[in-house]
Amino acid sequence: MPNNLKPFLARLATGEKLTEADAEAAFDVIMSGEATPAQIGALLMAMRVRGETVPEITGAVRAMRARMTAIEAPDGAIDVCGTGGDGAGTLNVSSAATFVVAACGIPVAKHGNRALSSRTGGADVLTALGVNVDAPMEKLASILKSAGCVFLFAPRHHPSMRHAAGPRVELATRTIFNLLGPLANPARVRRQLTGVFAPEWTRPMAETLQALGHEAAWVVHGMGLDELTVAGDNHVSALANGIVHDFKVTPEDAGLPRAPIEAIKGGDADHNAAALLAMLKGEPSAYRDTVLFNTAAALIVAGRATNLRDGVAQAAGAIASGAALNALETLRRASAP
Repeated sequence: MPNNLKPFLARLATGEKLTEADAEAAFDVIMSGEATPAQIGALLMAMRVRGETVPEITGAVRAMRARMTAIEAPDGAIDVCGTGGDGAGTLNVSSAATFVVAACGIPVAKHGNRALSSRTGGADVLTALGVNVDAPMEKLASILKSAGCVFLFAPRHHPSMRHAAGPRVELATRTIFNLLGPLANPARVRRQLTGVFAPEWTRPMAETLQALGHEAAWVVHGMGLDELTVAGDNHVSALANGIVHDFKVTPEDAGLPRAPIEAIKGGDADHNAAALLAMLKGEPSAYRDTVLFNTAAALIVAGRATNLRDGVAQAAGAIASGAALNALETLRRASAP
């Protein structure tokens, strides 16, 4: 295979789409450090302008997974994460749902990062809560086993991504890399609840997970958010039994009241951490309802809930019993230096 991107760029310049194998080879060139910044920028924009395809995303994910630092995870582990990029600045939903899902007995290998497009990313809020997001790599598998959840800090597991960092910053626009992170979980989970920044990406992302051999997934978008929202309709592309199907869900489907997106507006890391802690202690709020909604979807993906109302009931019980708060405290102790 070529050790630079020139052959791929020549084909993309004519409007050609890359096969999965070609995309894997091209992104391996990028992640090996053998491509120039100009070549990387040209490839990313050629794909963005034309529109990335499922084979191209799948090949890129395979290249990313091949170079990541992986950890062992128990069978049935799940990831709950989003692409980011919705620009809404809400409270941290997937990080909060991590503790509620774990409290329901499902191991959660939470893949995440610091704030990139929002004020407070998962790593930021967890740090404010006392979780050590830089725990030794060799301890992560045991932390997941003992605590029922673990935070996998993306830059530590995907060091080869640094080769694309410069061009991505200089382009200052969405590229395929915004889609890849949630698809390359370092624990190699086969079940995911994944939020995306735009509704047109739910099905391509689900089809990519299908191509990668995942067992089950919900890829969701809710009224501008990369998560399910209680503000209105939510787009879902679900992978189950090897088939992807699309549908919409509302908070009423889960037995939850509606609330505007403004009701879960976030702030800095300390503000979001305080809200998350209050939610885990059982304080009623639109934030709690949003976390219940997303947790319910995760429990369906994990095979633990039969429908959204069932999942909400389990999630509410995990909060009311103190088990969700205990999951946070256990992770804090397990990850301590």
